[in-house]
Amino acid sequence: MRTPDVKKSQLDKFKEAARQIETDDEEQFEKKLKKLVKQKPKGGLKAMSDA
Repeated sequence: MRTPDVKKSQLDKFKEAARQIETDDEEQFEKKLKKLVKQKPKGGLKAMSDA
């Protein structure tokens, strides 16, 4: 539900989004974040451009 008349701070919007995707507790957030974030390749960008 959205109420367009109420202006929310960026923090409030973030908290609401976290609740919607069930990451409003730190442990759940870490689990979901690890699924999304890929680790940097060894050697950084140079290793990628040499390929």
